[in-house]
Amino acid sequence: MDGISKVVQRISSIEQRFVNKGPGKSEFSTVLAGVQQPELSVAVNSDKQNILKILNFAAEKYGVDPKLAVAVAQTESGLSPEVVSSAGAVGVMQLMPGTAKELGVRNINDARENIDAGVRYLKQMLGTFNGDTVKAIAAYNAGPQAVINYNGVPPYAETKSYVAKVMSLYR
Repeated sequence: MDGISKVVQRISSIEQRFVNKGPGKSEFSTVLAGVQQPELSVAVNSDKQNILKILNFAAEKYGVDPKLAVAVAQTESGLSPEVVSSAGAVGVMQLMPGTAKELGVRNINDARENIDAGVRYLKQMLGTFNGDTVKAIAAYNAGPQAVINYNGVPPYAETKSYVAKVMSLYR
């Protein structure tokens, strides 16, 4: 744990150089403080708990229902940061490289950045579709233009299945 503390202190020091937050905890160290586990005996469980904590933090940050953010992440990747789809979508939130770049992601493989951008994108889709959760979820999967073109969930089997799965996890 001593090594982790040193890393967190170093990250905080670096963040303070670039972000005028003054003394105190940085955003990253706040997330990490809630993520650290004293025992490392069950690594897989611990990893998923860490992902859930980061998801909840990002959802709170962007005003998205945490249950919705978790349902999307669970459907996208099973909460795994290592997943890469056949289409090239990456990480917990399965961001396409172009979308990640538009969202300012520097390292699409970093779970924290991936989740932050994915939840921010979900918030954008909720805004685009005036809080209509079903349309926002469909847009997250098929793109907003497809939802606009069909004035709802596009008739794509993948998107219809995706929306149904997210909604079943969300309820």
